[in-house]
Amino acid sequence: MRRLPDGFGWNNIPLSSLVHGSYGIVMDSQVIGMPDWARWENYDIVAKADADTAERWEKLSGKERWGEEQPMMRLILADRCRFKAHQETKELPVCDLVIAKGGLKIKEAPPNEKPMEIMSGGQMTVHAMAIDTIVHAFPGSVGRIIVDKTGLGDKKFDFDLKWTDDRRSSDDEAPSLLTAFEEQLGLKLVPARGRGEVLIIDHMERPSPN
Repeated sequence: MRRLPDGFGWNNIPLSSLVHGSYGIVMDSQVIGMPDWARWENYDIVAKADADTAERWEKLSGKERWGEEQPMMRLILADRCRFKAHQETKELPVCDLVIAKGGLKIKEAPPNEKPMEIMSGGQMTVHAMAIDTIVHAFPGSVGRIIVDKTGLGDKKFDFDLKWTDDRRSSDDEAPSLLTAFEEQLGLKLVPARGRGEVLIIDHMERPSPN
């Protein structure tokens, strides 16, 4: 997503991505009834806010602004695709994120440090961000929703993580993702079953023309 001063937009994305963003979906398995065309047909999308909203957004954190952008995304789906859906809670395979037996190995960020996240291939660098950064970044890699059971809440941390990615050469000495979590961060992912939100799509049409 491209954030604009007075809105946001995407280039060449499937509408399934908009659905995921609108409802905070992290895994395809959390969506039931997505039309095939919504996964494969790509669109350009631009949404604009009014001047007062754009001015107010300048004073919000990224997380706060995201909380206001999501309802706008849902309005786009309802208006252009006649989108209707409801949510149910079901038991799903998850990974609990816990502090490993050896203890936490990441350090709290200094006060007033600027938040930053860079992730590329098998490397991730984070400054002054909460542990939910991991919760949102890695479900696709582990194939399960990640549930924060660390008890660290909104504390901000700095850390670097390096692991063997499928796109990296086979002779790379970086550890697997799960091993890197424990050795470098002092965190562990434990497979479990948990209750999670599932989005059931009741109706969705191809978007109406501009």
